[in-house]
Amino acid sequence: MGIALAFLMLLLALGMILAAAELFTNAIEWLGDKLNLSHGVVGSILASVGTALPETMIPIIAFIAAAKAADPHAGQDIGIGAVIGAPFMLGTLAMAVTGIACWAYARMGLRDAELRPNIQVAKRDLRYFLIVFPLALLASLLPQAAKPVVGVVLIGLYLAYVWQTIKAENGADDGGDHDALKPLIFAPGRTDGPGWFILSTQLVASLSLLIGGAHLFVVHVTHVASFFGVPPLILALVLAPIATELPEKFNSVVWIRARKDTLALGNITGAMVFQSSIPPAFGLFMSPWTLSRPPVVSSVLAIASTLLIVWSIHRHNALKLRFLLAGGGFYVAFIVAVIFFLR
Repeated sequence: MGIALAFLMLLLALGMILAAAELFTNAIEWLGDKLNLSHGVVGSILASVGTALPETMIPIIAFIAAAKAADPHAGQDIGIGAVIGAPFMLGTLAMAVTGIACWAYARMGLRDAELRPNIQVAKRDLRYFLIVFPLALLASLLPQAAKPVVGVVLIGLYLAYVWQTIKAENGADDGGDHDALKPLIFAPGRTDGPGWFILSTQLVASLSLLIGGAHLFVVHVTHVASFFGVPPLILALVLAPIATELPEKFNSVVWIRARKDTLALGNITGAMVFQSSIPPAFGLFMSPWTLSRPPVVSSVLAIASTLLIVWSIHRHNALKLRFLLAGGGFYVAFIVAVIFFLR
């Protein structure tokens, strides 16, 4: 396949993902409304897990293939790179994209430049991330027999996070206002709320389009990466999360435009908790889980970016736009490290 055709297919995939993001955000808001859930639960659990599940299959498939291969190292590198790359991308580049979207919409007069998410939701999500992700990293230093035990602990911590999120958000009053919702795209004439069949049909269609667009993106990003000679570990660590996770965070861009900042941020921070607990648990169960320098460096930068955001929240009791934008600087720092030091 020629490089020009690969780039054209990437554009097609991006168009599919953008259309799916509109369908998904519209459907997930109506789902939260019908279940009487707050924006904190919808963003941090329903939206984040719904879009993260397809990407979780990439490292699982890579670990299974590595176990069956004569030379398992490439498969293990891809699996570990995909596991570590997702929380790294979410904690740096996805945060920056959200900040850029808010700034751009403000410049266009579509909203103001202040982000106003539920600060308690942000604190809870980021606090869990700063517990589970370092734990997953430190598990690489343990004896092999102890690593599955840490995997079980990570799953337990994620279940505790889900329970605490639902408990804390129970009865919140930001999730059930029909008037604040646009009509379901698959039922444009029903302002009183769609039926379950139509709603589930739109959810399935949006997720199918997301998965198809992300898969198309992965295939052709792989062609582009091979053309430029990118190693498998770097491909999985840098390009795979951009191709499979970042496009689906366009949901947050849609919600930022609609001034639904709790949904927008929770879509990212909830995915950070999921991606730093459940996929690493599979890595601990299914692989030696030994981390080389690129995953370690990217992890440290993701934690540093998150700590900066947490510090800003505690200092200002608000989420300042400049600290989200700083995540892009951490991402660029890693790309520079990859180019000059970590290949």
